[in-house]
Amino acid sequence: MVLSMKWLSDYVKVDASPKDFSDRMTATGSKVEGFEDLGEKIKNVVVGKILQIEKHPDSDHLQICQIDLGEEAPVQIITGAQNISVGDLVPVAKHDSYLPDGTHIKAGKLRGLPSNGILCSLGELGLTAHDFPYADEDGIFILNEECTIGQDIKEVLDLNDVVVEFEITPNRPDCLSVIGLAREAAASYNTPLKLDAPKVKGAGDGDKIENYVSVEVLDTELCPRYTARVVKNIKIGPSPKWLRTRLRNSGIRPINNIVDITNYVCLEYGQPMHAFDHSFLAGGKIVVRRAGENEKITTLDDVERQLNDKMLVIADAEKAVGIAGVMGGQNSEINENTKTIVFESANFYGPSIRTTARGVGLRTEASGRYEKGLDPENTLPAIERACELIEMLGAGDVVDGIIDIYGKKQPQAEIAFDADKINKFLGTDIPEQFMLDTFKLLDIEYKNGKLYPPSFRADLLCMQDIAEEVVRIYGYNTIESSKFVAESLVGKRDDKQRYLADINTLLVAQGLFEVRTYSFISPKYYEKINLPEAKRASVVISNPLGEDTSIMRTTALPGVLEALSTNRRKRTDVCGLYEMAKVYIPVEGKDLPDETMTTVIACYGMGDFYNVKGYVEEILSMSGIKKYDVCSEKNNPTYHPGRCANFTKDDKVIATIGQLHPEVLEKYGFDLPVYAAEINTEYLLSIKNTVREYKPLPKFPAITRDLAFICEKSLEAGTLRRAIAKYAGNLLENVTIFDVYTDAKLGDKKSMAYSLVLRSPDKTLSDEDGDKVVKKVLSGLEREFGITLRS
Repeated sequence: MVLSMKWLSDYVKVDASPKDFSDRMTATGSKVEGFEDLGEKIKNVVVGKILQIEKHPDSDHLQICQIDLGEEAPVQIITGAQNISVGDLVPVAKHDSYLPDGTHIKAGKLRGLPSNGILCSLGELGLTAHDFPYADEDGIFILNEECTIGQDIKEVLDLNDVVVEFEITPNRPDCLSVIGLAREAAASYNTPLKLDAPKVKGAGDGDKIENYVSVEVLDTELCPRYTARVVKNIKIGPSPKWLRTRLRNSGIRPINNIVDITNYVCLEYGQPMHAFDHSFLAGGKIVVRRAGENEKITTLDDVERQLNDKMLVIADAEKAVGIAGVMGGQNSEINENTKTIVFESANFYGPSIRTTARGVGLRTEASGRYEKGLDPENTLPAIERACELIEMLGAGDVVDGIIDIYGKKQPQAEIAFDADKINKFLGTDIPEQFMLDTFKLLDIEYKNGKLYPPSFRADLLCMQDIAEEVVRIYGYNTIESSKFVAESLVGKRDDKQRYLADINTLLVAQGLFEVRTYSFISPKYYEKINLPEAKRASVVISNPLGEDTSIMRTTALPGVLEALSTNRRKRTDVCGLYEMAKVYIPVEGKDLPDETMTTVIACYGMGDFYNVKGYVEEILSMSGIKKYDVCSEKNNPTYHPGRCANFTKDDKVIATIGQLHPEVLEKYGFDLPVYAAEINTEYLLSIKNTVREYKPLPKFPAITRDLAFICEKSLEAGTLRRAIAKYAGNLLENVTIFDVYTDAKLGDKKSMAYSLVLRSPDKTLSDEDGDKVVKKVLSGLEREFGITLRS
């Protein structure tokens, strides 16, 4: 945002140098990128009056001029321009003068005669015919301004202005205006703000706006407010010098009075405006609606643009006449024959405008403002200001009446005020009265212990926002330095962070390397791990960078396998990787997915199935989880059907481990077995028990019994182990398998041998006690599985 200091002075008086002003505004939150004195480079250029013109004796195109510069004697200047006459007032660059482009003008000779400077054209002063429409752009600039001979040209052409460039953050769209920055300057300098409401007289001839146009808003969500006024008897022509100058100094090229008024109001109020030629509005209607599918419009830049049903358009009874908040249509453009115009001042939903601008490939000054979110309350004063300027410039007659369609009005924010809480939050001791005075400066209403921000400050929502307003006006540099007092706010990991860090430490100790992969993946990843179709439902990215990042992962295994396969391709002989990653599980009826923490391990060359099983067992041991089951898993297509198992607790899967299926190995290009584990870390967090309790050493010795059973080959070791524990009772301290044996003599049976450790807390167990336990175990196993002891 470029701010003219002369324009600013209409609203607030600031007695400060441009540097001091820039520093103060930056200190109070309105960052200044830089400032420029527009006439600084122009030196020693004044108004001169041509007293006499003679032909150069040695040239057929040069003329010798005697120029009155208000000095003791006229100055002779030789020029080749042919558009000058005696009595003309012209800009004269005297001897030892400088022009805007840095050109240094010195006295010299032309064809043997002295010339003590030059007569300046528009271009030599850095101007164009848009700045001074009456001037000849190809000849000397003949001044038609109120001026005196010898007057500094910068004063005459209003080039003695300083402009300040601000970097406006997206949360402060109100500062994309002269009035918005004037409010900030008034607050920064504790100076009164002069802000008069626009006054429109109207034609007063009994004519009404209803005789010209009607407005219908079909989508009040995308267009919360639409305000319109009509101006008849339009007289299109150049704007007055003061208006052209303000636009030029703000970086806007003057066009004509109607266009200049809309641009002027946009800069002054921060409210984009548009003007339609009424004669081109079919049916005298304005309809704010969504575009039809495949609807097209040719915009003012003479480009045909394809629309879709997500875009908002301004239409008449038959066609679209503008892309809402972006650019008007060529089919309603104002021209030299326009007699009646319709002013539009509307408020549009910012995200929709941004999407539309990107969709049609057209980002404009208006769309850049709308997408940040503008104040709906600003549409009416802005359109009134435009009509006031119409009357000031004599550019037409304002028809009586306003059409103002205002949908659901946003409720005013309400924030509880507590000075002590703000000071504690800031670590300051700012007086409460200073805070209340600051709120007045910022138009924040205080009533009954609550604060009500103005409508143009939609960024003020909570106490922290209010605290920021207080401290920026108070001055960051004013806050006294103090020692840091931590009190109870000591930075440390919470329980979850400590637990995840412990898992990290454990896995690194096992020789594994941590990796981080993308949460956005390609749907093809699911195919590579043979994931069943029923489990492929994922959150789809609305606007992905490409197909490879179009969905959010529901498993982190593919990403880890990609990293592992890269290592294998680069001839890494031994590699083990793991990732602690969030996966995103869609939930029916909810907009957002469940975010679940998982741990994935994948390795090759580091052992076999039992090594990976050991990694999981170590994590469970560290988590204090003792009673869990390990069962074979034959229906997971990612893993080898005979080399896969689930760790379960309370019938919920804690982890899945196994050797990858040969098809998966082939898809990733592995030439050797790969083992993996997928651990539900989120579930472990909910059941872990990391509290360690002291347990005294046993007072009495244990006895052991080794039993070898003959059973069906289909019986799993874990199932048999759980049955032994069930029948052995309280005296069983531990049971482990130490042998699995098959041979031809056993046929379709197998032998599994277990070691039972028995101990009593009250006495030394006798052989008879041990035999009783063994008998109970054998009896129970025979009844349940038909198992017998191996002889």
